[in-house]
Amino acid sequence: QVQLVESGGGLVQAGGSLRLSCAASGRTFSNSVMGWFRQSPGKERDFVAAIVRSTSNTFYADSVKGRFTISGDNAKNTVYLQMNSLKPEDTAVYYCAARESYGLVRSPSAYAYWGQGTQVTVSS
Repeated sequence: QVQLVESGGGLVQAGGSLRLSCAASGRTFSNSVMGWFRQSPGKERDFVAAIVRSTSNTFYADSVKGRFTISGDNAKNTVYLQMNSLKPEDTAVYYCAARESYGLVRSPSAYAYWGQGTQVTVSS
């Protein structure tokens, strides 16, 4: 089992920045993938970014490319999402997710483990 705990959400003005953290505990796998997804009320859960633990390869949704950066600290079993130039449309609950091996990194159904989510609100 893997447990994920997110932190770092909050309220920020448009153009501002936030950094989300996701601390993982329990079993870890060398080829695991950590991802961030977000969900707004009435909408589907959308892919934001992902990082492969063993290679540090990263993937981003087009909507956040150039503004968000995902990074990981394997020693701390923690992944971060640095969010810059935030827009009101970035408002959502952000979820950390993990899967045990490399594969479909953009699909929520490919991830077995999820955190409880952290609210990010961007005011205009």
